[in-house]
Amino acid sequence: MSELKLVELSASNIVAANTLTLKPGQEQYVAPVSHSIAEAYVNPSTAWPRVVLEDDEVVGFIMGNFDPEAAEVEFRGCIWRINVAADAQGHGVGRFAVLALADEARSRGFDRITVIFEPGEDGPAAFFDRIGFETIGETPYGETIAALPL
Repeated sequence: MSELKLVELSASNIVAANTLTLKPGQEQYVAPVSHSIAEAYVNPSTAWPRVVLEDDEVVGFIMGNFDPEAAEVEFRGCIWRINVAADAQGHGVGRFAVLALADEARSRGFDRITVIFEPGEDGPAAFFDRIGFETIGETPYGETIAALPL
């Protein structure tokens, strides 16, 4: 496996990030990267959009939110979105991105990061479990809330 690198979302990588293709069936569990780009534009002081590069090719996208004053504790230090290209899944790209976000959260003084996702057969529950997230609750819409202690 080549070396992975995390870089800021920028004009030079935004198109590649926006065209990441997931495995069939995964689309129902994550909004398109374009939604994250819009959210980052609207929330520039708290959004943390990054792409994962492998040999200068965009293979993943992650966006965190760092807002210690957020009314809902689940949104103070959290993963808003993670997308990994279908052909890069299973190669450590997602783990790399999540652990980089966790390092950033730790450097900002957070003691955990959270993620909210829809449960389902093709959903991300097993991925987050493998990294060490533990279920801490459920939203009123039936989504899982999980946390990773830092």
